[in-house]
Amino acid sequence: MSTQYECLKSPDLYAEAFGIAPPAALLGKEVWPRQPGFFIRKALVAAEAALPATPEMGADAEAATAPVQAPASPLVMALAQGQFGLVPTWVKSASDAKLRSTKLAVTRYETMSTATATRETWLKGQRCIIPMQAFFEDDWRSRKAVPTRIARVDGQPMGVAGLWECWTQGDEEIVSFTLLTVNANSHALMNRYGQNGNEKRMPAILNEGAYGAWLNAPLDKAREFMRAYPANLLLANPVQKK
Repeated sequence: MSTQYECLKSPDLYAEAFGIAPPAALLGKEVWPRQPGFFIRKALVAAEAALPATPEMGADAEAATAPVQAPASPLVMALAQGQFGLVPTWVKSASDAKLRSTKLAVTRYETMSTATATRETWLKGQRCIIPMQAFFEDDWRSRKAVPTRIARVDGQPMGVAGLWECWTQGDEEIVSFTLLTVNANSHALMNRYGQNGNEKRMPAILNEGAYGAWLNAPLDKAREFMRAYPANLLLANPVQKK
């Protein structure tokens, strides 16, 4: 799927749609891989630092390697800025990080817990929400790529599920995020997009009432949020070329 999306058009929308303090200034209108973008995560609190788990006999592999969950506490969401395109913690240099990040702008949810690039991030529970006004896909039905803007029918912002990471080496630090996608082969709208013969994918758009739950859900429940957004709530329009 496409790796281009449109940011929220007004700072006030961050408060109205997600209940968080708006940014002091907006970034560019659209975000591409390796460019800065905003994402929403659980507020970082030192007391929530995870400890290594002690697996119980018979626990599955994912649960056995997951960090110990701290007792439930009120969720506080915070806006953060990072590079669009995940940089795994094991990357050896900033130059290598730039090369890898373009390939990790989007991540299939089916492999997020097993892929080398995202497994550690998933197990640490570093989930996030990527606010966007719209995303873009190419319509190939005419055998030519027609850029298409896809947004909510009501024009309201979308919150897309993602993962975030912080890579450090010496004094260098790169905060980054990746957008999660779900299968859209049977989706009434999104099955039109992408090249013929390829699997159809779409962003994992969260329901408005699920934002806090996605960020705060136990690891074994987080996958339940990975669903295709209803086609009747989305609107697709070809992009007018200037």
